[in-house]
Amino acid sequence: MTHIARFFALPVSLLLFALAALPSHAATADRDRIEAFLTTTGFDVALQSIALASASAPQMLGIDPEGFGSDWARLTEEVFDTDDMHETAVAILEQTLSNEALTHAVEFYASDLGQRLVVAENAAHIHEDEDAKQLEGQKIVADLIQQGSQRVEELKRMNNAIDSSGTALRALQEIQIRFLLAASASGVIDLQMDAGDLRELMKQNEGAMRQAIQLSALAGAAYTYQDFSDADVTAYADALEQPLMQEVYELLNAIQYEIMAMKFEVLAARMADLHPAQDI
Repeated sequence: MTHIARFFALPVSLLLFALAALPSHAATADRDRIEAFLTTTGFDVALQSIALASASAPQMLGIDPEGFGSDWARLTEEVFDTDDMHETAVAILEQTLSNEALTHAVEFYASDLGQRLVVAENAAHIHEDEDAKQLEGQKIVADLIQQGSQRVEELKRMNNAIDSSGTALRALQEIQIRFLLAASASGVIDLQMDAGDLRELMKQNEGAMRQAIQLSALAGAAYTYQDFSDADVTAYADALEQPLMQEVYELLNAIQYEIMAMKFEVLAARMADLHPAQDI
């Protein structure tokens, strides 16, 4: 699936909020079909890429991860266990993903264009140098703008379709809040603000954060789809705007964000057991 942006207490979690909006009458898919769906659409690789987001965790707390030495790599590997994240996603999808929506998504991603998109998206997901990817994407966008290309608008349309309900900003805010509160509760940091204070602070910076998310998504899309024709990009945007595809993405976005939030909370608690590395 297409790139989903990388970075407590919600009255209703992002996942439950999304589930409430989905049709309740639709029959859900069985496990075998969901496993095939994950592979065909590339969402299995998107789940694995959540672990890469852990690189930003120490900086969010003002901590240098190098100070933890090899313990940091060991901890993140344990917390962001790919099999565990995969099983969580499958269990939720078994209860929520309708056969109609699954079939619609698989038919598109199993097509020639769909499979080429999945290959490109999987490669982008596991690209560990996010900064380099962003810089290259920004350069591509700048060149397209200089050329007066309509492709930039099509990439924006694609990104808007991926997050049509605008949950990315809210989700990333909540992930950060849950992480900071968990880190404070475990004694990793001394946080002088409660959840309400944190939300108010983030609300004040909402405009800048929304712009940063949009620019990052645009650069990411420009990088990921650089080898696709303008017609391919337009065809993908058209496909993403279909109602059943919107249903699929709303659900998958919510699952991925909820898994991220849960894993970051666990990471914060486990960080209390780490001790800065010392040279001998």
